[in-house]
Amino acid sequence: MTDLYDLNIDGASFAKACGGSTHPDGEACVTLAAIAPGVWAMGDSKRPDAEPLRFTTAELDAAGIDPERFGLSA
Repeated sequence: MTDLYDLNIDGASFAKACGGSTHPDGEACVTLAAIAPGVWAMGDSKRPDAEPLRFTTAELDAAGIDPERFGLSA
């Protein structure tokens, strides 16, 4: 299996989803981008310089995260 962190995310198009709870500094938002077939990069809008975490579609499903909420298709 490919190491997800070896995949290049330069130029990835991140979509943002917000809601649920708020953070003292404003609304909490998550960013998500497809970086390879069945592989996603997820970031925190409050920490745009932090390295996004990488997940497979199965891992997102297990966590209850639907890419369609971000306007993305799996």
